[in-house]
Amino acid sequence: MDSLSIIGLIIGFGAIIAGQQLDGGHLDSILNSVALLIVLGGTLGAVMLQTPLRTFIRALQMLAWVFIPPKQPLEATLDKIIEWNQIARKEGLFKLETVAELEEDLFTQKGLQLIADGASPEMIREVLENDLDIQEYRDIQSAKVFDAMGGYSPTIGIIGAVLGLIHVMGNLADPSSLGSGIAVAFIATIYGVAFANLLFLPIGNKLKALIDNRSHMQTMLIEGLIGVANGDNPRNIETRLQAYLD
Repeated sequence: MDSLSIIGLIIGFGAIIAGQQLDGGHLDSILNSVALLIVLGGTLGAVMLQTPLRTFIRALQMLAWVFIPPKQPLEATLDKIIEWNQIARKEGLFKLETVAELEEDLFTQKGLQLIADGASPEMIREVLENDLDIQEYRDIQSAKVFDAMGGYSPTIGIIGAVLGLIHVMGNLADPSSLGSGIAVAFIATIYGVAFANLLFLPIGNKLKALIDNRSHMQTMLIEGLIGVANGDNPRNIETRLQAYLD
């Protein structure tokens, strides 16, 4: 569980609510289901219109990373690489096929299987780096879905504000209906800006940071597997990969 994301979410929205209370306002005054429907519904519809289905589904799957990020154990990965190297040097590269079957990560499995099959270090690097580039590109495109939501949300909020004012102008003869129209007008703007800057844009940036961290670990893994394929000394591999940990 990523406690920093939870704390940030609480502080961000909590500061707005606390400021409203300290200024003499009430929480009920900034709660409006109509404004919420306009902003969230409009933003979601616009993003769905511009995004391919596969990318949109992947974005929803990655949303959980904000609070439960994928494990990226650099030190544990380095220890595994040294262990694989020792197995390969003592028992032969083909023994890594058995090791590959025990690995849950598909990227690691593929690298170990390539070594066990006798692929050259150049081919291993080419195949794994190509997989890494494709995976990174697809996930970055999915993370940009939330960037797009952050871009659309304030504009949809303005649309909600205009709709509220239209409602007000059309009911000037009925003072009792003016309050609800004005409320939608101002609250929709607040929702649009708040959701963009406290939710959608931070989520997009957090996902891109996690993708970058994963790519960092997989780059280290590629370098380690190349060392195993070359039969390098375990100490040399550890020294070369230590920079990734630092």
